[in-house]
This record gives sequence, structure tokens and C-alpha cells, in this order.
Amino acid sequence: MYLKFVFKRPSLRDQFGFMQGNILVLTVTQVLGMFCRSMAFPYASLYILALGGSSAEIGFVNSMRPLAGLLIFPLAGYLADIVGRAKLIALGGYISGTIYLMYVFAPNWETIALAALFQGFIVFQFPATSAIIADSLPPKSRGKGIATINTIAGTFAIFSPYVAGVVLTIYGVNLGMRFLYGALAFVYLISATINLRYIRETSKRSEEKIVLSNLPRILKNSYSGVPAILRQLPRSLRVLAIVIVLGFTSNAVAGSFWVVYALGHIGLSAVDWGLVLLVETTLRNLTYIPAGMLADRYGRTKAIQVALLLSLASIPLFVFSRSFMEVLLIRSTIAVSTALFIPAASALMADTVPRDMRGRVTSALGRGTVLIGAASGGIGGPGAGFITTIPVMIGSMAGGYLYAFNPTYPWYFVSIATVISVVLSVFFIHDPEEAEI
Repeated sequence: MYLKFVFKRPSLRDQFGFMQGNILVLTVTQVLGMFCRSMAFPYASLYILALGGSSAEIGFVNSMRPLAGLLIFPLAGYLADIVGRAKLIALGGYISGTIYLMYVFAPNWETIALAALFQGFIVFQFPATSAIIADSLPPKSRGKGIATINTIAGTFAIFSPYVAGVVLTIYGVNLGMRFLYGALAFVYLISATINLRYIRETSKRSEEKIVLSNLPRILKNSYSGVPAILRQLPRSLRVLAIVIVLGFTSNAVAGSFWVVYALGHIGLSAVDWGLVLLVETTLRNLTYIPAGMLADRYGRTKAIQVALLLSLASIPLFVFSRSFMEVLLIRSTIAVSTALFIPAASALMADTVPRDMRGRVTSALGRGTVLIGAASGGIGGPGAGFITTIPVMIGSMAGGYLYAFNPTYPWYFVSIATVISVVLSVFFIHDPEEAEI
């Protein structure tokens, strides 16, 4: 008698069974948002220049966005845990769509600065989104799940920077950017409607009512609870928070000037830069899911360390680039670094933070992720938290003056910050023994 062993390979349904419910809805709306954001954001600095701003004004505009977050983030996390996540996400979409209309009709760069300040108030949706994603993914698949969401959303946006570069070449920066921001406003309003209709709540609703009479007490509870929450976190997560802060600050210093340096000093055109970002996005999306699987299998910390080392080996070389191919190689390495870092860091945070604290912790620390070497004209995504606000504001202002003083200085700052992050990750960041559900 022979014993026959049959090894059944997991089906796609088994591998990606989490792509349903809230995860499916958020993936769809992220696809819509990412497509239009990836057209407008990489060229945002050029729009400020076209409206009469300078490199210093670019830094000033970017410093306005996190200012409101300093006030809103603790309250946002409190509301996400106490009131619920779903309605906050939809409300943020509706308000964002309205604010982007200011970009469409802006007569000068000062209007862009005012709109950026208003945008800062929309951060209340980010802790809710982060918490609902963590709640809706099983712990064993969080790395893969987060990577899958990013891959799908990014894949549809692959051609966005290139298309935007063509639009700006045809219509010019001033009119072309108005078209791009108009599309972004429309998509945010549509996405908000989808989220409102289909997202299901994952938190336990509190009996507490949000009315004017108890608003002072809610504000007091929101802000006074932040230090206590941070003290409860394990050292590994607190150190990860430092790495995240350094990443966001680096993007605040240099993020807005990648396109300015590429066009003004290396000699690339808007279409060339769009092609670079197209290749970068494609490579990053192809790498996300394998990177997420590696983080699930071999550990979040190892993936984070490899990602930081890759960024250290690539970002400082940008200021020495003299050709399209050199820039393309550097941005491609950054793409792999980001694909490794985001699912690993986000999964590590989800593994460490209990479900009933996720809204408040993500409001303080962010999603645990940052887009390494962000070249999208911002700080690298909606993953920022309360503790990143002041460093990002300072970094945004400093970046404009550093670039004006010497265009290479922002990337020197990024190099130093990355070295510190590598050292911290090697000695102080570790995976938890057992992941939170």
C-alpha cells in the first residue's frame, strides 16, 4: 500500500480573501484618489512658482498644511475610537473636495497657502482610515494586505505623472494645474459618497454624544490622553516613531524640490520627470506585494532595515546626477525602498497597538509609514501623526531657505537623517512576540 500525499497550493481566494468589505471599498476609493493625486502633487511646486511664488514661498505653503493638524490630530484619534471611523472618513472626503476647488480658482500663491492651511484640518480622517484598515485585516496577512491595497491603487496611477507632464506641456503650468486640481476635487467628492454608502463601522460605538456642552471635556480628554498613550507603548514602537518623524521631516525639507532641481539643475523636462515617476511607480507597485509577503515571513524589522539602507545608498546621489538615466536609476532604487518599508512598518504598528487604542495611537504616531524620498510635492502621504506636526512645519520652512541658499543642502539633510534612522532601527526596533488582533 502506498500513501499518497497531495499538497494543495493556496488559491487566489485563500491568498487574497481579505479583499472584501471595508478593504475592497477603501481600495476602490484609494484607486480614484491616487490616480488624480499622482497627477497634481508631483508638480505642485511648479504651480506655486507660476503663481508668483519663490522657493521660500514653496516652503511656507508646505508649512501651512501641518499647522492645523497640531490642533486636530489628538481630537481625531479620540473621535475615531469613541465615535467611530466610517463617517469621519466620508466627511473628510467631502471637505477635501471642496478645498481643492480653491486650488482651481487660485489667483495667486497666497490663496494656495490658505487652502493648504484648510487642508490641515482634514487630518481627522487619517486615524480613522488607518484604524479601520488595521481592524479589517487579519494579523497574519497585514503586511500582504497593506501591500495589496498600495499595489492596486498605485497600478492605476502609473501613468498619472506622465499624463500630467503632457498636460502641462500643452496647456502650460498655470492652466494645466487648474485642470488637474479640478479633476482631483471631483474625484474626492465621488469617493466620499462611496465611502459613506459602503464602509461598515469596526469600532464599538460609545454612548457619549458630541454636543457643544461637552465639547470642552472631549477636547481636554483628547489632548491630555496623548502623553499617557505614548508612555504605554513599547520601546520598539517609540523608536519607530522617531524613524517616522525623521522620514517625514526629510520629505518636508526636500520633497517639494525634487522636480525643481530636476528641471532647473539637471535639465530634465516636465515630460522627462513624468516618465521617471511612471517607471518608479511601476516598479514600486510590482514590488509591494512580494515585499509585504517577505515582511510577513521574515519579520517587519528586517524589511525596515533593508529599506533604510537602500534609501541611504540612493537618495544622496541625486545631487550628483547629470542625466535622465542617472535620475531614473536613483528613483527606481527609492521605489524598492518604499515598497519594502511601507507594508513592514504599517504591519509592525498594527501588530503592536491594541484595537481599542488604534485611533488614538495613529493620531499621535500616524500609520507607521512614510513614503521614502517622496517627490510628490509633500511630506509623503497621509500617514503623518500629531508628533510629526512641528518637525514637519520646521522642515518645510527650512527646506525653502536651504534650497535658496544652496540647492544641494536639502539632500544633505536627508542623508544625515537616514544615517540616524538606520542606527536606530538596527539597535532598538524589534518585532513583538505576539501580534495584536
